[in-house]
Order: sequence, then structure tokens, then C-alpha cells
Amino acid sequence: MKLFNVIVKSTKEQVRHFWIFVLTVSMAPFFVFIYYLINEASQPHYDLVVVNRDAGVSGDTLKLNLGSDMIHVISAMKSDSLNFPISVAENPDREAAMQMLKEKKADAVIVIPADFTMRLTALKNASDTTPVNLELIGDLTNISYMVTAIWGSEFMARFIYPAAHTVNPVKITETPLGLSGNLNEFDLYMPGILVLSVIMLMFSATIAIITEVENKTIIRLKMSKLNAVEFLSGVSVVQIGVGLISAILTLAVAIGMGFHYQGSLFLMLFIIILASVSIIAFSLIVAALCRNATDVLIIGNFPLLLFMFFTGAAFPMEGAPIFTVAGYPFTLQGLMSPVHAINALKKVLIFDMGFSDIIPEILCLAALTLLYFLIGLWAFRRRHMRVR
Repeated sequence: MKLFNVIVKSTKEQVRHFWIFVLTVSMAPFFVFIYYLINEASQPHYDLVVVNRDAGVSGDTLKLNLGSDMIHVISAMKSDSLNFPISVAENPDREAAMQMLKEKKADAVIVIPADFTMRLTALKNASDTTPVNLELIGDLTNISYMVTAIWGSEFMARFIYPAAHTVNPVKITETPLGLSGNLNEFDLYMPGILVLSVIMLMFSATIAIITEVENKTIIRLKMSKLNAVEFLSGVSVVQIGVGLISAILTLAVAIGMGFHYQGSLFLMLFIIILASVSIIAFSLIVAALCRNATDVLIIGNFPLLLFMFFTGAAFPMEGAPIFTVAGYPFTLQGLMSPVHAINALKKVLIFDMGFSDIIPEILCLAALTLLYFLIGLWAFRRRHMRVR
């Protein structure tokens, strides 16, 4: 009988701690669902861009351009390669192709030299043994580049070797994008870790807000005619300062440990400030769901884990685009603002890109921040700021 009473009491206590129960039983199924969505949105696809600079060779009756012929052959070959998900596109401008790499519209670029036809013809006629020099460009740290480069090289070999009628007819020069050729795995984590230092504001900002509710001081604020926007703006200023201190300390430790970067530190701080505002705005939504600091530590785990592990903050992670807006790819993870902050920091710190190059990320970050703030402001005002 005593055992039964203890079971009944424990059941009632568990019901009282509703959010702990929800967190315990739903976390693993929730991650199964998230991984399923990411997997569905992340089916691999690789984009190869070929820059044809081949001047060709003029004959008596026609002009031979083996560069153009190779592009046509490669485009036909890819459909016969076990349905490998690779697209081949031609771009006449090397700089434009490089920009496509920076904007992640291409995974690898192959540059065909101006003397391509002449070299292949000389090799075939055994009049010259100088190999054809092809340039391969990409982000050497990106697995998509490696896969695309391997398949692109295989496609080229199927065309070049029969055309040259000789062994070792090709010399490939690999050109890294930005600092990607000099980075190690530690360097690759740093843009995400910098944003992770800001993501942790989710607890700090939410508790700073909810403490006023828990201590009943929110009543005095309401009686003083302080509106929700003024209250939340004041809290946000302090939390932005906390975020900057955290990010600067993280960067200093990373540099001390050997982190190599390029790009503007002022632009980096600008991105960090925007990311901080975004996390603070999302914290309003969390605060609206909580009654006290204990609730924050329980409920806040859901979005915190999502923002940490599914945005590329804790470790590099990318999803395939679901759709594009004005040419900017939008992934499932893109609904979480840290994704765009991380992408912007990668462009600045690794590829040495400027403000104009990160405008799409800045716009997405600003739009999501505004959305978070409007939802959070409405929910917080309704839950905690209404005069009853």
C-alpha cells in the first residue's frame, strides 16, 4: 500500500513538472524528425563550371576547338555515370566563375587554357611532349569540391587521353579559394564557434528578462507606464555588450591557439552584433513561454540544441537549398538566423570578402531578427506585460 502511495505521489509530481516530462520523452523523437527533414533537404548535388579559354586551331576549311568539344562530351558523359548527381555548366569568364564559387553556386571550376587544342594536337602528332596545363579551382576544405573535382578530372581524362594518344598528357594546377589551401580543421570550426559564443546569449538574455517576472518587479515597470519595447530595448543593449565580450574573448583565444584569418575585424564585429540582436529577439519567444529561471533552463534547451547542432555552429554542417531568393540559396536550417551569420563570417574571415558580398546573408539575418522580435514582443506582452 505504501508503494502504491509513493507511485501516486511521484506521478502527481511528474505531472507538475510538465516541461521536464516533455523534454525527457520528446528530445530523441524530435531529433529523429529534424534529422529526417535535413536528410530529405540535403540530397547531394554537385555543380561543375568549366571556363573555356581555348583559342582553337584554324585549319584549311574549319576551326578546331577541342575545349568546346570536351565540354559537350563531359555534359553527355555525366548522364551515363550511374546517374551521378552532377551538373556541368560553361562560363566564359574566370572571375565570374570564381564568384559562383564564393556564392556557393558552384562546387568546382575547371579552366581550359588558351592553348588547349594546340597542345593536344601537338601531343597527338608527337611534335611536342609538353602536357596540357588545366587549372582546378575550389574550396579545398569542402567535401563537395573534392567529389566534384574527382569526377570532373575523370570526365576530362576520358576525353583527353584518347585525343592525345600519349601517357601523362595533363598537368593539373590546383588553385585554392581564399585561405582554404592553408586552413586546417581547427580553422574551419572558428566561424561557427564565434557564432556559438553568441548563441549562448539565449540563456543569458532570457533569464535577464524573466527575472523581472519572477521577482515581480515587472509589476512596478507596468505601473510606471514603461512599455514592452522600452523594457526589452534596455535589456538588449546590455546583452549585446555581453555578446561582444564573449565573441572577442573567443576570437582572442582562437588566435592564441593558432587560428588564421583574413578580412575585416570591424565587419566581423558588425556580423556578431547582428547575430546577438537576433538571438536576443528569439529569447523573447522563449521568455514568453517561461514563468521563472527554472523554466528557462528546461524549455530553453530545445532551441539551444537546435541552434547549436543544426546551424553549423558546433561543427560544420550544410544543407542543400530548398529554394532560392534572388539567387541566394535557402536551406531548411536557414530558418535559424545563426546559419546566415556563420555563412557571412566564413566569407569575411576565410575568403576575405567585403560587405557587398555578404548583403544576402545580412538581409536574411535582419529579416529573421525582425520576425523573431515581432513574435516575441507579441507573446511577451500578452503573457507578462498585460495589466490585469
